[in-house]
Amino acid sequence: MQEQRYEINNIKSFELKDIFDCGQCFRWNKEEDNSYTGVFEENVLNVKKQNGTVIFKGICKNNIKDTVEYYFDLNRDYEKIKETLSNIDENLKTSVAYGSGIRILNQDLWETIISFIISANNNIPRIKGIIERLSKKYGKEINYNGKKYYTFPTPKDLKDVTVKEYRDLGLGFRDIRLYETTKMILEKKVDLEELKTNKNTIEVRNKLLTLSGVGPKVADCILLFSSLKRFEVFPIDVWVRRVMNDLYIKNEDETKVSKKQIENIAKEKFGSLAGLAQQYLFYWRREG
Repeated sequence: MQEQRYEINNIKSFELKDIFDCGQCFRWNKEEDNSYTGVFEENVLNVKKQNGTVIFKGICKNNIKDTVEYYFDLNRDYEKIKETLSNIDENLKTSVAYGSGIRILNQDLWETIISFIISANNNIPRIKGIIERLSKKYGKEINYNGKKYYTFPTPKDLKDVTVKEYRDLGLGFRDIRLYETTKMILEKKVDLEELKTNKNTIEVRNKLLTLSGVGPKVADCILLFSSLKRFEVFPIDVWVRRVMNDLYIKNEDETKVSKKQIENIAKEKFGSLAGLAQQYLFYWRREG
């Protein structure tokens, strides 16, 4: 495949660090020139921002313009979303200003499921390392700019992989989870195409929860960060519990704050944009 290039001038709500370091993706890495290079589906892309121009270049299976517009959710008005959230209260106004360049990527559903199963009780460098080893061993090789990159393996690529082979990649207790979830998807016990067409978020969430290794937080991350794009969900981890308690609940012992309590406040305050509010609050609290 030939290298393709695409440029956008004066794009709003698009900062590389905000997008790639906000916790939604694991296959983008910062380069020495402050650009980021990532692998998604059968694409290897380098993204650089220079004097207000965003430059995309790399190997794309399809037209780079269409690929970029879809993956980076460029047809959504994030300026309007930020204005709506900023008007809720001062906390949101501050967090939106901090993470003003965030965009929620349209990531492949299968890859998002497996990536967030791997993310459970894990840290970012280790998650990235496991995913890289998994891709290198079972994905397809793509050569770009003198380097080798690897696609994320499909369910078929993993159909014969044993629990021990997962363990050898450093998955720990997640080895059996990956093995079982892959089998469930190959056997269509959970049909990914059906999930994509089902507009009922509760039904889709309940189906995701039947997958091995998918609990409420992982299910909500899949719903929010994949191409399912359900902005009404509100993933809750230790950072989100902390920021919600500090800003809204104010319990002296944050461990006593229930997920239900947080979900109710999120639904009441943030409504259909709860997932985006979560991202701004999470990123601001963790990075700021």
